[in-house]
Amino acid sequence: MNRRQQILRLLLRYRNSGVFSGIQLDGAMPRLEKSAGTGDPTQFVTDLEALGTTFVKLGQVLSTRPDMIPPEYVAALERMQEKVAPIPVERIRAIIEEDLGATVGKLFAVFDPEPLGCASIAQVHRAVLHDGREVAIKVQKPEVAAQLRSDLAVLRSFASAADHLTRVGRRVKLSDWLNEFSKTLRMELDYEAEAANLTRFGQHLKRYPELWIPQPLRDLCSRRVLTMQLVTGVRVDAIPEVRRIEEPMLPLGEALVRGYLDQIFVHGEIHADPHPGNLRVTPDGRLAIFDLGMVAHVPPRLRERLLKVLFAAVDGRGEEVADEIIGISTRLEDYDEERYLRETGQMIARYAANGTLSEGHVVLEIVRIATASDLRTPPELSLLGKALLNLENVCQCLAPELDTRGVIEQQLQHVMRARLKKSLSAANLASEAMELQQLLRVGPRRVSDILGLLSENRLQMKVTGLEESRLMENIQKVANRVAAGIITAALLLSSALMMRVESSLKLFGYPAFAMLLFLLGVFIGLSIIVSALLFDRRTRARAREERGHR
Repeated sequence: MNRRQQILRLLLRYRNSGVFSGIQLDGAMPRLEKSAGTGDPTQFVTDLEALGTTFVKLGQVLSTRPDMIPPEYVAALERMQEKVAPIPVERIRAIIEEDLGATVGKLFAVFDPEPLGCASIAQVHRAVLHDGREVAIKVQKPEVAAQLRSDLAVLRSFASAADHLTRVGRRVKLSDWLNEFSKTLRMELDYEAEAANLTRFGQHLKRYPELWIPQPLRDLCSRRVLTMQLVTGVRVDAIPEVRRIEEPMLPLGEALVRGYLDQIFVHGEIHADPHPGNLRVTPDGRLAIFDLGMVAHVPPRLRERLLKVLFAAVDGRGEEVADEIIGISTRLEDYDEERYLRETGQMIARYAANGTLSEGHVVLEIVRIATASDLRTPPELSLLGKALLNLENVCQCLAPELDTRGVIEQQLQHVMRARLKKSLSAANLASEAMELQQLLRVGPRRVSDILGLLSENRLQMKVTGLEESRLMENIQKVANRVAAGIITAALLLSSALMMRVESSLKLFGYPAFAMLLFLLGVFIGLSIIVSALLFDRRTRARAREERGHR
């Protein structure tokens, strides 16, 4: 209960601060520039950090949703740091020994009691194996999983209420978003899954010798312990100028962009958090990538649609971008297609004309426009935009002279060729042949059945979804008013006829039953009039608002 009160106080404190002003309640388009009167983003981040692990992770994920959070809050959340004191090394040793089934002395020749790093979920220590190899041991802190489950249960209750009671909730579906966040956290808590991510990324990026993924030692890994090769080097945002002069960083930046685009569009995995803290330039001149706990998997069909979106955006084809986004998104009740098409076309034209927006900004702006038009995009689109934006920021630190846009455009051509080559594999060709065989076998019979129904005038078509449309909703409202009007007329007519029937019960000097029917008819009639007036006023206000947007 105390935890629920702490969370509720945070929500109430920032309910009017603009944290969710990325979705304007009046339907106005969200802007990239700072909005006025939106509270203190720095204090918001501080309050999130004070609530612990769950809310630090929540802040990191919120920084990937510019359609929900205004720009100044996104910038503050991206700078969020986990200021956590290390826990005693004895507790770390106990977890290692419990999970790996042996004492630390038997597992490692040297175990450094001083942590290399400490976050809210894990603590990292350096160790040396008996064969002399240096490793990093990432150990999950005790009670973290239980605390996360408890906090998520509280947040789910608040999200469910917001979905039913607020327009923001109905637009974004906070419950669905929180479920995605929960899945991400569960994956991040499973270090066996992170070890598998390291292995896969290492295999996928082998064709880029400039990139290095430290590999896990699977015999020394468990759900709470991850042992991998030790990464040494300097952060990409702290490279000395002398080293930049002696050692060009441009090849590393190009390889990073190319490798990540391959990873996303060829292999279907998005590492949405390639920030400078997860990248090191090693002493031998390679770029080390680690901390791969948060990886999203993109299904093949969605991957193909996202690639088409990026291709069309690079070529300046705004209508095609809009059509592809509509195809992978969910249309909400107040979806405004005309506005969405117009705003998306203008933004893509602006991007193609002067290039002031980067690819990451373009994708995130597409998400903003869609959300403002009541079109709910898949979360993978936001992750793609965030990953591209992070890559651009890293490349700016690593090699400011790198033409990121040019590298992306060139690599997209390579990605398309790689996807085409993959589609021509033996397994894919066999699958396509089987589908063609099925079509040739079943197709003629289906055509014959349709022609037979046509000749007998028995062909019927069923239209689904009409019962959920706004047209059906308005028809039902009209039908309800007509029915209520008929009932009102019947009540008034019945009361007038019964006024002449003598009765011992009187009300205002008239027969009581007749008077009750009369009053009931008057009440229903007045309610119909009031409802019609309010409905007409809302309709006119909505029409004026739409004209104002145009």
